[in-house]
Amino acid sequence: MIAIPAIDLRDGRVVRLAQGDYNQQRDYAIDALAQAQHYAHAGARRLHLVDLDAAKDGGQRNRVLLTQIAAAVDVPVQAGGGVRDESDLYALFRGGLAAAVVGSVAVRDPARVIEWARQFGRDRIVIALDTRRGDDGRYTLPIHGWIDASDIELEARLAQFLDAGLDQFLITDIARDGMMLGPSVDLYAHLRERFPDARIQASGGVDGLSSLTQLRELGVAGAIIGRALLEQRFTVAEANAC
Repeated sequence: MIAIPAIDLRDGRVVRLAQGDYNQQRDYAIDALAQAQHYAHAGARRLHLVDLDAAKDGGQRNRVLLTQIAAAVDVPVQAGGGVRDESDLYALFRGGLAAAVVGSVAVRDPARVIEWARQFGRDRIVIALDTRRGDDGRYTLPIHGWIDASDIELEARLAQFLDAGLDQFLITDIARDGMMLGPSVDLYAHLRERFPDARIQASGGVDGLSSLTQLRELGVAGAIIGRALLEQRFTVAEANAC
């Protein structure tokens, strides 16, 4: 498992949302480019960037900043938020991004994403399946920056992509995201048992080194770390040593 520092961007600023709610935003008075360089110099093996403006409203408000960060660090950078068509993928890859994180389109139109993976290479597409658990116990997949609900089940969509030969996923439990309550261990344990061939990046809830130890023991491929690193709960080096 690798620790993957995350930087979420809104209007060029570093922010964190609570449970994906744009009305619950925490701002950090730090420079995004400098923070990415700090993570890379500290030993991060990969970075995760999110364009929250594009995820919510589309557009390319943070696109230049994404490519500037990719050019300024010597580690692979994956970026998501607002990837809706091939032009977005071409722009990210031309800008030096190692991989594109595809969310809403993967829920609405999986065949299109499967074709993108064939066109650009499956390792350049990370499928983001951001999920909420309903009162009925089912994990479903909201879209459009987690604003709109859908009735599509997490496991069904994950199985569909695996059957098509795609195996790189970023799974976020929205209820845990930005809340510092620990990761959704039961969810990831279930997914690892049912889908052992899936390379899962776990996202949401990492609040300390014990969270990373739990995730490593589950066998996930990566752990996305946002607020805990921004608030200096631990360092990148400590995360790598877990």
